[in-house]
Amino acid sequence: MTHPDVAPARPSAADTAAASDLLRALAAPARVAIVLSLKERAMCVHELVDALHLNQPQVSQHLKVLKNSGVVAGNRRGREVEYTLVDDHIAHIVTDALTHATEGRHP
Repeated sequence: MTHPDVAPARPSAADTAAASDLLRALAAPARVAIVLSLKERAMCVHELVDALHLNQPQVSQHLKVLKNSGVVAGNRRGREVEYTLVDDHIAHIVTDALTHATEGRHP
């Protein structure tokens, strides 16, 4: 808990760069949809293809970006790789952004 008289520490340049990299990784509608899908449960590529109506190469490329950014992790399940969100923070970022983007647009 921070004391009300103490200003919060400023993030370092490395921290703001890391946050920027994360937001850049999420800056595609398909990747937002993948995060929202994985928020519900772990899924394999073919399940994401079916759920999002994208082709397999598209889903695989978006998963690669998300994995390289530390957003998702892949775990082998037999012959398939099951993808999960690394942590709940990512889901909160995406749902908060979605809520903010749609505020005032719905009566």
